[in-house]
Parts: sequence; structure tokens; C-alpha cells
Amino acid sequence: MEPRMAVCKRQTKETDIQIRINLDGSGKADIHTGIGFFDHMLDGFARHGLFDLEVAVTGDLEVDCHHTIEDTGIVLGTAIKEALGEKKGIRRYGYCVLPMDEVLVRCAVDLSGRPYLKYHAPFTVDRVGSMDTEMVKEFFYAVSYTCGMNLHLKVLEEGNNHHMAEALFKAFAKAMDMATEKELRIQDAWSTKGSL
Repeated sequence: MEPRMAVCKRQTKETDIQIRINLDGSGKADIHTGIGFFDHMLDGFARHGLFDLEVAVTGDLEVDCHHTIEDTGIVLGTAIKEALGEKKGIRRYGYCVLPMDEVLVRCAVDLSGRPYLKYHAPFTVDRVGSMDTEMVKEFFYAVSYTCGMNLHLKVLEEGNNHHMAEALFKAFAKAMDMATEKELRIQDAWSTKGSL
């Protein structure tokens, strides 16, 4: 099986982004967004999803972190969609319940082609490092809608805000690893419609 890879670029007046992803990687990451905590989250996504991920972003951080994080989500979602192609022979669904110390997070994903985000994460601080906590939702919204996935994320047990954000990204990684896995018993897209 050839590696499922994609390279996507997006340039606007606010951001200049290039992302390379290999869904059949080993968790290698080279992340540079200009936002240290966001780099840490994307590194965790790559390592725990076993995706090789390169992210290079120049954004208008003199304004705030919004455009950089949202646009990175747009490009990452697009890259995942392109790497998946027609989605033939993949498991399609993935899920994870992930503990991180006192925090517990649930993630479920369906690579259905139909975008939807259901999200619940009650952060109690405005930012972690230089990343606004409200941008966690905006990132996952951008990924889910550009990729065309049904994504459910919920913090089941609250706690430290760093732990909540990190658990959300890692649970998403594990669920995506499961959903993108090859299912050897099927050849086509796993749908009664015949395509995803």
C-alpha cells in the first residue's frame, strides 16, 4: 500500500501556511506556528496518531492567535481529506476515551464526508501559554468542516486547563488513527451509499 500523503498550502493577507501529512507515518513532527502551546498540541496529535506531520506557519500574531490557529485547522483538514482520497477500505469510525491525570476526555469521529462538530470543554482560564483557550474549539471546527468529518469532543472530567486541551488533542489523534486504519475485509468505502 502506498503511503497516504498530502501537501497543502494556503496564503492570505493574514497567514501563510504549508502542511505536509503522511497518515501512514510513525509520529514524526516538525511544527512551527509561532505559538508554543499550539505547537505542543500539534506535536501530540502527530505522535499519538502516528501521523508524520510538518507544519510551517507565518501568521499575524501581532493581532492575536486567532487567524493562525483557525487557518492551520483549515489547511490540516484539507490535507487529511486529500490524503484519504476516496476513503476506500478504511474503518471510517474512530473513538477514544483518554485520561490525563485528573482529566478524562471522550472523542468520536466519523469520516462520513458530512461536517459536524459537537464540542464541550469548560476551560476556566482565557489562555494557556500564548494560545487562547477559546481557539481550541475554533481549531477543531475548522478541521472537521474542511475535512468533512463528524467530530464529537467532550471533557468528561474537568481539571487543569493544560491537561484538558492536551487530552482533547491526543484523544482526537487516537480516534483519527483508528478511523483512518485500513480494514482488510472491505475494498470500497464503508457505506451503504457506496461512497463517503
